[in-house]
Amino acid sequence: MKKWMKGIAITGITSAVLLAGCGGKSEEKTQEASDTKEKAYQIGVTQIVEHPSLDNAYKGFKKALDDAGIKAEYDVQIAQGDQNNNQTIANNFAGDKVDLIFANSTPSATAALNATKDIPIVFTSVTDAKAAGLVKDTDKPGGNITGTTDLHPEAISKTIEFMAKEFDGKRVGVIYNAGEQNSVAQIAEVKKVMDKNGLKMVEATVSASSEVKQAAESLVGKADMMYIITDNTVVSALESVIQVANQQDIPLFVGELDSVKRGGFAAFGFEYYDIGYEAGEMAVKILKDGAKPADMAVQPPQNLKLLINEKAAKEMNIKVKDEWKDQAEFVK
Repeated sequence: MKKWMKGIAITGITSAVLLAGCGGKSEEKTQEASDTKEKAYQIGVTQIVEHPSLDNAYKGFKKALDDAGIKAEYDVQIAQGDQNNNQTIANNFAGDKVDLIFANSTPSATAALNATKDIPIVFTSVTDAKAAGLVKDTDKPGGNITGTTDLHPEAISKTIEFMAKEFDGKRVGVIYNAGEQNSVAQIAEVKKVMDKNGLKMVEATVSASSEVKQAAESLVGKADMMYIITDNTVVSALESVIQVANQQDIPLFVGELDSVKRGGFAAFGFEYYDIGYEAGEMAVKILKDGAKPADMAVQPPQNLKLLINEKAAKEMNIKVKDEWKDQAEFVK
């Protein structure tokens, strides 16, 4: 990398070179309009794991820069869930003096902030930026970091209210990584809202994606429903939970729409592509207009909707009620 260029950049708006990167993920470099004299910004992209939600957030981020005419080289590094890799990636970007770091997840943003107080950082897929210690205040972050969150203020409450109103069971199984700050914050809110709605939370914790299936199996007989929040470790192995839910006829609620499309039953959520795009718009203001992250308010998701997977409902032996059709969108 200059260190920065580990490979050969290919000219073209959609061209990319994928090279081996830290944590076993390939490195993507996109050089746009290299035959012009316009500056190509160097953007380090750090992501804790690969799963559709985070991947779509990156696609949205990149599209926002493309739409604004920003010429950029993207160095994409995936930590594969390893915190040592995660910090090494951030340190390398700081050492390379990239123009901007796009941090896709709470652990990625935390590592980036630990690595530099000078390079602007724009995050997304962060649940609670203030609780995670990323910003002093969401309205006026006050440092070199800002971005978009992945928790709509009403997403958890609406999901749990739907469970309590529409299903007879009272025990809700949750699986999460207690080492993820965003998950700890969500679980505290989930428990509070469940208590208000007469539901009991049954917990199973994991530290790696390889433990997710066993955790899901441990909830069989203990939980009438399951609710998977936006936990990166669990979502990266969501198919394991879906398999157990299908086999045991357990309604599986999830924290975002991409997980519904993968086979979860339902979610009140939003598109990760959209929050990535909104983060990209913030990056454009920083790179093009000289805006300071310190003065840019952290933005929550703008749209919330109920999405139901009809195929998943059939697999989990859930009868889709007619009244749901008035309030939800459906995937087949």
